[in-house]
Amino acid sequence: MTRQRATSIGFLAILLWALLALFTVGSAPVPPLQLNTVCFGIGGAIGLIWTRHSGGLSELRRISWRVYAFGTAGLFGYHALYFSALRLAPAAEAGLIAYLWPLLIVLFSGLLPGETLKRGHLAGAAIGFAGAALIVLRGAQGFQTTALPGYGLAFLCALTWSGYSILSRRLGSVPTASVAVFCLATAALSLPLHLMFEDTAWPATSLGWAAMLALGAGPVGLAFYVWDIGVKRGDIQLLGVASYAAPLLSTLVLVATGIADATRTIAISALLITAGATLAARASAAKTQPCERR
Repeated sequence: MTRQRATSIGFLAILLWALLALFTVGSAPVPPLQLNTVCFGIGGAIGLIWTRHSGGLSELRRISWRVYAFGTAGLFGYHALYFSALRLAPAAEAGLIAYLWPLLIVLFSGLLPGETLKRGHLAGAAIGFAGAALIVLRGAQGFQTTALPGYGLAFLCALTWSGYSILSRRLGSVPTASVAVFCLATAALSLPLHLMFEDTAWPATSLGWAAMLALGAGPVGLAFYVWDIGVKRGDIQLLGVASYAAPLLSTLVLVATGIADATRTIAISALLITAGATLAARASAAKTQPCERR
């Protein structure tokens, strides 16, 4: 597989994640842990079928249990927080806060050995967090105290995925087939917790069922496999910058489907978060370029 082809495959994950909020809202009233169980079960099954077809099942036995534990913690933690946030706060606002993860990835990568945190990183962080603050404050309307738990979970969601992504750099030699185990283990972990803490509820309409199945097949299934291929074999810098479009695409989808209103606050917040992340990404790219002569 060529580098260009792998990068193109990675782009598919960004497009699929732009539908995550839409399908999550459409799957209501399924509670978060139950949604985790169903969707990751679907995603894991897809992975196992693909792995068996490609003859890679034997590779799964050679992967360390620590890798499986790490991957399961990342996937389970992120989505449990994400689904919960969208149940407790408005979808567009919670989704945009959760999508601070591209900015946080840039910031955290600057703290890795051999990396430096530049002014562009700090400026990008300030602009991105200004966008998040604008969402929470809702412009001149002040705080909505009833939605604060959802906003908090959305921010923890961003921290979880950015931390998972940064630490995954150490797992570059692990085959993509391992993602199937991550998904199935996340589903297995979610099921008993669902039975203990939630009341089982299923979609009331065929559209709700379709949203739940599409969630498991796409944003919580195929997306993880194509992203893994992209970041391991493609242009990871290009994919990282492209991922900053996810919050804007996600919000546009919600507005286009009538779930969110096209308010000025949402538009400005989306632009601030995207602009801040892009500025930080350029700062990261600049440090790899040779210094110009004065």
